[in-house]
Amino acid sequence: MEMFSSGRSASPMISEVPRATPWAPSIGGPFAESVLGLSVVEDGPFALVFDANGTELRVQKVRAVSPPPYTVLGWQVRDIEAMARRLSEQGVPLERYDGLHQDALGIWSTPDGSRVAWFKDPDGHTVSLTQRGEAPWPRSV
Repeated sequence: MEMFSSGRSASPMISEVPRATPWAPSIGGPFAESVLGLSVVEDGPFALVFDANGTELRVQKVRAVSPPPYTVLGWQVRDIEAMARRLSEQGVPLERYDGLHQDALGIWSTPDGSRVAWFKDPDGHTVSLTQRGEAPWPRSV
């Protein structure tokens, strides 16, 4: 699976309580490797570092996590339908939101033709996947 076709450096938090997160095998399970397709580069005392297709993803270890009510991390993908099916097959449901017309897989189509889906990691963080539409995205200033 190539979830991370492009990305940026990011630093979300995970709980280091033994049950807490399958983000990495050393602290509780295979979520990062088997579900997200990330390779562990470093498992240090304060953070896990993953290779996200050439982009470093540093995940801070903390004692407890209070996930915010917004998306903390997101990636562009080439085939969002394939990713949605793969997540579902691995027991990771896509989030559904009132007011957004989402298709049967849980994917929302934006006005510019982009398609977006959201899921939660084992600690409750909202993560997004986006397949860009045909229209170019405006650049930030």
